[in-house]
Amino acid sequence: MVFPTVLLKLLDWLLYHLFANSCHRGERKMRNHGFFSKNPSLKPPPPPPQYPNLTKCGDLEGRVSQTLVCDIQNTLLANSQSFFPYFMLVAFEGGSLIRALLLLLSSPILFLLDYELKLRAMVFITFCGLKVKDMEGVSRAVLPKFYLENLNPKVYEVCASTGNRVVFTSVPRVMVEEFLKEYLGVGDVVGTELHTVGQYFTGLICGTGLVVKHRAIKEFFGEKKPDVGIGSSSPRDHLFLSLCKEAYVVNSTEDNNIKAGANSALIMPREKYPKPLVFHDGRLAFLPTPFATLSMFMWLPPGIILAIFRLFVGIFLPYKMAIFLGTLSGVRIRVKGLNHSGTEGGKKGHVLYVCTHRTLLDPVFLSTSLGKPLTAVTYSLSKMSEFIAPIRTVRLTRDRKQDGETMQRLLSEGDLVVCPEGTTCREPYLLRFSSLFAELTDEIVPVAMNTKVTMFYGTTASGLKCLDPIFFLMNPRPIYYIQVLGKVPRELTCAGGKSSFEVANYIQRQLGDALGFECTNLTRKDKYMMLAGNEGVVVQDKRRRP
Repeated sequence: MVFPTVLLKLLDWLLYHLFANSCHRGERKMRNHGFFSKNPSLKPPPPPPQYPNLTKCGDLEGRVSQTLVCDIQNTLLANSQSFFPYFMLVAFEGGSLIRALLLLLSSPILFLLDYELKLRAMVFITFCGLKVKDMEGVSRAVLPKFYLENLNPKVYEVCASTGNRVVFTSVPRVMVEEFLKEYLGVGDVVGTELHTVGQYFTGLICGTGLVVKHRAIKEFFGEKKPDVGIGSSSPRDHLFLSLCKEAYVVNSTEDNNIKAGANSALIMPREKYPKPLVFHDGRLAFLPTPFATLSMFMWLPPGIILAIFRLFVGIFLPYKMAIFLGTLSGVRIRVKGLNHSGTEGGKKGHVLYVCTHRTLLDPVFLSTSLGKPLTAVTYSLSKMSEFIAPIRTVRLTRDRKQDGETMQRLLSEGDLVVCPEGTTCREPYLLRFSSLFAELTDEIVPVAMNTKVTMFYGTTASGLKCLDPIFFLMNPRPIYYIQVLGKVPRELTCAGGKSSFEVANYIQRQLGDALGFECTNLTRKDKYMMLAGNEGVVVQDKRRRP
């Protein structure tokens, strides 16, 4: 009976704030926009800012001993007046489609609420009944990508110049702490604390309430003043900036002007990320603003039908017909180097195609582009994906000797496709190549593969892998890039005296150069430990049935 009572109290409080204060807020907004002014042109100009813009911040040398305080909203993140997209990411990726839909339907009402009530409402819709473990997964594997893509370069430059960084924010701490500490090296994060019961969030805020920055700074530092403070141009931030020895503001008006003239000014270049973003999870490939999320929900019904159509075209129709109808439906395949497809290798044996791994559909698109059947070997493949695959697929066991024998047998029967990374990677990086393939044959043809999507990712580490092909094919205009490189010269294979590791590293570098990707020593285990907290191994039940 505790939860219904809490829910009734929350609804009573919500209705009071919504209706009792709505007239006052509406009148205030209308006055601010000049609706009651006899002559709007005579409206007094806004007062000049009390603090200089961050662009006026001078020499950044010698700040290692200083302490900096700032917020993540409207400061570290550019164009983040509303935190709605990040709440939507939590609702969709950590919750469910229904929770995301409820949050979207509430957006018109949220627009009418003041800042505090809007934040409380988003917290309740997003977190009520959400598992703590699911939120931890989203904060670790999903949110950092979107935070990095919207990181304000100038603010981060100033932050990085100081030795001690503390972030004060009214946003729930669980949404930002992982990113701030792991990627930006922030020492402490003071944010709004959420109430939990057992392993679930209640959707309520702890008794301390929303974090008020100037009060939180006083409690955290006591009589001592932080050296540098960065805030937004909102008057709400001026109070906490007054507690800092040196203060700057991020002027949203100037930022918008910069954005209109040169969008790249507000985007952190990938090469300047505080920490390389190699792995991330989640299905959404776009920042879910209210309009973008509405577009996604409107696309879902026709998108599912289109994905099923594309799937059946690839399974049942001949190669040329499949390419023709697939192109008509919006799928784009960009192929280079078919003259290097390796068909001339038949005299010495069948060809081993060594591919980069972007989605489970890599071997399918390669087979369709080459116009010939191929056999694909894989470590983890759902029963569903194995059933609907239009080409032959064979599972590997991760036993090197057994897998080598299996691949050798398959190669003697026909052309074979292998993805030596062992798992997919979305970003422009190549994982470490397993060297097993190099021991099988000297008829090796590297294939550089890449994809581009605008709505959904066709890979997942923690979700249902059987839906990976569906999500990829649900994109309005997915693109597959396939570049068949020349056959590896015999002198660079094991038959030419090279070790299997040298061959694997050589092919990795060759594919990395073709795609413009960076080669790494990261493995499948590294990916799954980071994104899903496990080694990514599907344990087969080998017990005999009676």
